[in-house]
Amino acid sequence: MPDPSAPLPVRTPTRAAARPPTRLASLLYGIGLGGFVDGIVLHQVLQWHHMVSHVDDYPTTTVAGLEANTLADGLFHVVAWLCVVAGSVLTVRAWQQGRLAPTWSFHLGLVLAGWGLFNLVEGIINHHLLGVHHVRDDLGAPLAWDLGFLALGALLLAGSWLLHRRGVRALPAG
Repeated sequence: MPDPSAPLPVRTPTRAAARPPTRLASLLYGIGLGGFVDGIVLHQVLQWHHMVSHVDDYPTTTVAGLEANTLADGLFHVVAWLCVVAGSVLTVRAWQQGRLAPTWSFHLGLVLAGWGLFNLVEGIINHHLLGVHHVRDDLGAPLAWDLGFLALGALLLAGSWLLHRRGVRALPAG
């Protein structure tokens, strides 16, 4: 019986026979990094909003409300961190399986796609369906900021698809 704690053997097939790079790892990196950009830049640096800053029970003008928003922001960062960890685990597994390494355009295209997906899903769910926060409330036009956030997500997806396709074409056939 094989030792379950023994490391997996690394297969090194020829480039033409190797399996293509994994896509999911790069997408997870993009989702996680997009979450970090949102949380660090919009929540912490610019302080435009917090995770539940538009919920009446958690106003950012009270200590209790700010504590609740800070906790929600922290949990949001935990999810972003878990996406990056999962992407890292999948990357190592792909390496152990002898998969081809992605080209930069293959990988970066999918990372940007993950970020775009993050913006679209988070924007639609949190800004529009649940209404727990908006990109920016203090200027009197939250819808414009929310639509801009969605437009950025769509642009990231469109550009990333073109970049990723270029990376796919650079992989060996087979």
